[in-house]
Amino acid sequence: MPTEFKPAEPNSKDRYAIVVAQWNQLVTDKLLDGAITTLLGAGISEGLINVARVPGSWELPLAAQQLARSGRYAAVICLGVVIRGETTHDEHINRGVSLALGQISLECELPLPLGLLTVNSLEQALARAGGDVGNKGSECAEAALHMVGLLKTMPEA
Repeated sequence: MPTEFKPAEPNSKDRYAIVVAQWNQLVTDKLLDGAITTLLGAGISEGLINVARVPGSWELPLAAQQLARSGRYAAVICLGVVIRGETTHDEHINRGVSLALGQISLECELPLPLGLLTVNSLEQALARAGGDVGNKGSECAEAALHMVGLLKTMPEA
């Protein structure tokens, strides 16, 4: 039987950062609330959760990189919303942000769950920010907790 790595339980002393875009704040505030509620529910104290608000989703990677490189955080959760418009602008933003955050995660060896909603309408965004499709902010916090715990049980390189 193969050995399976199981995530360690959340450590109440771990610090988490959340970078959240202010653009489409009606939605991103709900994502942020979901992430914070999930972290608090896992036993992470409010004082160990730091939030950095950036103007828009395009700015997520730079703030996330600074926080990740600081060495202070177990994970950096990234939350934003890009709603499709009349041009392909959204595709360029989504691709650039996703690739940059993935690269930062690998370089810093730190979980950076991607809570970047890429939707066609405000209604779709709201459905994913606590509506009938769930809360992607909460899901990102769950992913952060899982990955932090998993990395603690896996052998280091």
